Amino acid sequence: MILIVDFGSQTAHLIGRRLRQLGIRTEYANPEDALTQTKKLKPNGIILSGGPAYISQDPTLTVDKKLFELDIPVLGICYGWQLIAHLLGGIVKHSKKEYGPEEVIFDKQIGIFKLPKNKFTAILSHGDTVIKLPKGFEAIGRTQNVEYTAVGNFEKNIYGVQYHPEATHTEYGTELLQNFAELCRETLDPIALNPEKIIEDIKKTVGDNKVIAAVSGGVDSTVAAFLIGRAIGKNLIPVYVESGLMRADTDKLVTHIFTKLIQADLVIINARKLFLDSLKGVTDPEQKRKIIGKLYIDIFQEIAEKHKDATFLGQGTIYSDVIESKGSKNASHIKSHHNVGGLPKELKLKLLEPNRNYYKDEVREIGRIAGLPEEIVMQQPWPGPGHAVNIMGDVTEKRLSQVMQADKIVVEEMQKAGLYEAVFECFAVMTGSFSTAVKGDGRVYAEVVAIRSYDSVDIMTASWSKIPYEVLASMSSRIVNEVPDVSRVVYDITSKPPATMRWE
Repeated sequence: MILIVDFGSQTAHLIGRRLRQLGIRTEYANPEDALTQTKKLKPNGIILSGGPAYISQDPTLTVDKKLFELDIPVLGICYGWQLIAHLLGGIVKHSKKEYGPEEVIFDKQIGIFKLPKNKFTAILSHGDTVIKLPKGFEAIGRTQNVEYTAVGNFEKNIYGVQYHPEATHTEYGTELLQNFAELCRETLDPIALNPEKIIEDIKKTVGDNKVIAAVSGGVDSTVAAFLIGRAIGKNLIPVYVESGLMRADTDKLVTHIFTKLIQADLVIINARKLFLDSLKGVTDPEQKRKIIGKLYIDIFQEIAEKHKDATFLGQGTIYSDVIESKGSKNASHIKSHHNVGGLPKELKLKLLEPNRNYYKDEVREIGRIAGLPEEIVMQQPWPGPGHAVNIMGDVTEKRLSQVMQADKIVVEEMQKAGLYEAVFECFAVMTGSFSTAVKGDGRVYAEVVAIRSYDSVDIMTASWSKIPYEVLASMSSRIVNEVPDVSRVVYDITSKPPATMRWE
């Protein structure tokens, strides 16, 4: 077993996920408990995760230095490496920031750093940098800006990397983690995802009670409801709330899923006016998300009043929702997901979230193994707040109509080019920025629309899609001509990190 010390990185849970894929058991510990848990659990290796804190500003988020005296291999990632350097006599300063993909060059291929290539792309996200190595450490890898991107004390088996090997978009990241696991003498025995075990757990948890399942037509809520339905049959009550913020024809998709694929008594609530009235004049993204989350919960609790034997609320929450909503003790709050940040403290229904510990690609595979068709498990994701977070600023009827028209054009052009299924997600954004245009020989001052398309596996990291120019040109031409009061179209070419998937 390998112990992961969680300093609150957005990708800390990904470390365990990558190791789990290799068949290695992991446990997590908070920094203050790391030494005690190590002595208790006797792991074969220790990984110190990244985190949002800065050693240079406040080094109080730390571990007991005795951790490095136990003759157990240690790997520090990002903040974890900086902390190792700080505790063992190196110097860390707030300088040479790197956010997003960078080329890493290994000057040596030795020990855990023996990778297929010595030059590769890795994901970095740091503001602090180690500028002096502790005694006994040797520089192995570097980037253009940072000298000590990969280091090792080979005598004591203590290693550090300034990049994130757990991130999907880091090349040879899994290989590095595997090398470390093999150094720790861990046996590699890959563990397959098992929907039947999840179904059995649901049966034990729910018993003869009913479950009100929040469904949106998206893969996460569909897989969750499908697993719950497999476990409890007719005791599943799927509820689709038509907020007016979803993509066109979502209600038809939901009806198809819960009448043809899953036999259940689907409840559809038309709440468009309620949602738009509640969002009127609200411009803060966090407030939008929390208002929407509360509206959903209020509706579900009203439905629960009509079903007294319903004691659970089923949701499609996945781990990326949890961690971005500050899912671990030292994590930074990125944004409140409607199914996490908007929940009231006193919820009458107990939460049932079968997907909570899994990432998007794992949820897809679980659904596939459980029997859902490919067109359902591979559809593009769509956020619970829907177009409310694709509209920067006030959500009005006019701007909602604009973004829905622009979004439909983006989807149609991607489908026409055979690219819709090739990207993880694509959509349009009303930016809230205005620019001058000329239409019909007259001056127009109107809003700018942005197109966002990205490629990802687990949502934790992403790269922008390299859409052919002619497809972008067709999108732009159609949007400025077909969507009223739009001046121009821009394409978002920002990776994650530093950007998030959505603009809000």
